[in-house]
Amino acid sequence: MAGKILIVDDVATNRIVLKAKLKGARYETVQARNGVEALRAARSERPNLILLDAELPDIHGIEVCRELMKHPATASIPIIIVTARPSSEARIEALRAGAADYIGKPFDELVLLARLRGLLRTRETDEELFQREQTFRELGFSEQAQDFVPAARIALIADRPERAITWRAALKRSLPNDNISILDRNTALSATSGESPPDAFVIAADLAQPAEGLRLMSELRSRPGSRHAVICIAAAETARETAAVALDLGASDLLPLALSDDLAAQEAALRLSAQLRRKRRYDRHRSNLADGLRLAMIDPLTGLFNRRYAMPHLARMAERSEQTGRLFAVMVLDLDRFKSVNDTFGHAAGDTVLTEVARRLSANLRSMDLIARIGGEEFLVALPETTLEEAHGAAERLRAIIEHSPVELADGTRIMVTLSIGLALGGGRAREGSVDTLISLADRALLGCKAGGRNQVQLVNASAA
Repeated sequence: MAGKILIVDDVATNRIVLKAKLKGARYETVQARNGVEALRAARSERPNLILLDAELPDIHGIEVCRELMKHPATASIPIIIVTARPSSEARIEALRAGAADYIGKPFDELVLLARLRGLLRTRETDEELFQREQTFRELGFSEQAQDFVPAARIALIADRPERAITWRAALKRSLPNDNISILDRNTALSATSGESPPDAFVIAADLAQPAEGLRLMSELRSRPGSRHAVICIAAAETARETAAVALDLGASDLLPLALSDDLAAQEAALRLSAQLRRKRRYDRHRSNLADGLRLAMIDPLTGLFNRRYAMPHLARMAERSEQTGRLFAVMVLDLDRFKSVNDTFGHAAGDTVLTEVARRLSANLRSMDLIARIGGEEFLVALPETTLEEAHGAAERLRAIIEHSPVELADGTRIMVTLSIGLALGGGRAREGSVDTLISLADRALLGCKAGGRNQVQLVNASAA
C-alpha cells in the first residue's frame, strides 16, 4: 500500500466514497466518526496522513487538529481539514492550528491525490530525519543551539512586475523581518550559484509562457544551490491541473495567485513560514552530519555509514516497524574472494573495488534505506516498510549490478567482482527477537550463499520463523 490514511467524517456515505477513491490509488484507510474516535485512532493506528472533517458532532475539527499537534505521538502527522463551508478566516485558523491544508467539498480528486502524494513524501522524509536525530542523540551528539533564527531570503518571480510588487508589499506585512526580493527568471537561476542563495522562491505558475514557472522550478531543483530551497507555486484557484502537476514535480506548497487581499497574504505567509521551519531543520541536520558527526559515523574509505551508526539506527527502524506493523528487511552482503583481489592487485586496488561497490549500492537504493560498511568487505543494507518480494527483488538487483560491470583501475585493469547476499525479513507488531537475531539470520543465509557457490541471494523470513 502507498500509505495509511485516517478518514474522519460523521457521515458514513462520505467515508465510504472517500475510502473507495483512496483504495483505487492503493492507500490503506482507517475511519473515525467523531473527534474522540479520531484522537484515539490517530494514536493507536499511527496513520501517515489524516483527512479531518471540520464539522464533527462532538469536537470541532480545528480543535481536534490542535490536540493532535500537542501529542508527541501524533504531532508530525500531516492533517488536511475538509469542510463543506470553506472560508478564508477558517483556513487561516486551520493553518495556525498546524493543519497542512484546508480544502472544500466536494473534493477535486486530481488536486487532492496530488496533495496527498506530496504530503506523504514530506512525511516520509520527516520520519527518516526524526529517526536519524534519535540515533544521533543516542550516540551522544546534541543538537546545535537555535537561539538565533536568521532572516529568511525570499525571492519572488511573477508573470509581470506589478504582480511581484503587490506580492512583496503583501508578504512584508506578515513577514517584516525577512528579506524579500523581486527577481526575473534568469536572475533567479544566477542567484543559486552565489554565496547566499534564496531560502525560498515564490514562483507564478505561468510566466512568459504557460507553465514556465513549473519548468523554472524543475531547473532550480536540479541545481546544488537551490536543491533544498522552499519552492512555492502561485496559481489561480481554477488551475487544477497546473496545481496537481506542480505538487507532483516537487513544489513545497501552493499559494494564492492574488495576494492583495489581507487574508490571502496571511495564508501565504503562514504556509511559507511552515516550510521555512522545516527547511531550517533539514539544513541543521545536514550541517551536523557533514561536520561533527561525519568522523564518528562515516566509514572514511567508502563514505558509507559505519557499524557504530548502523546498529542503533537499525534498532530504531525495528521499533518503527513494531509500531506500524510493516515489515523491514536486513541484508548482509559480502564480496566473494576479496582476499584474492588484494593478493593479486594490491591493497590500493582493493580499496578502489570497495569504493566502487559502495557507490553502486548507494546509487541503487532509496534515500530512506540504510547502507553501511560493517567489516572489511562486508556491508549491511536495511530496507524499511518492504515486502518479501520487494526485498528479494532489491537484493537480486544489487547482486546483478556488481556482477555485470567489472571495476576498472586507474591503469585500465578490469577486475570482475561478485557479491553474496544473506537476506532476512522481520519486524511487524508480532516481532520476536532482537535486531542482533535478525542480523544473525542474515549471516546464516550468507554462509549458505558461500557454501552454495557464491554470487547469489539466500533468504530467511524471520517474521514467519
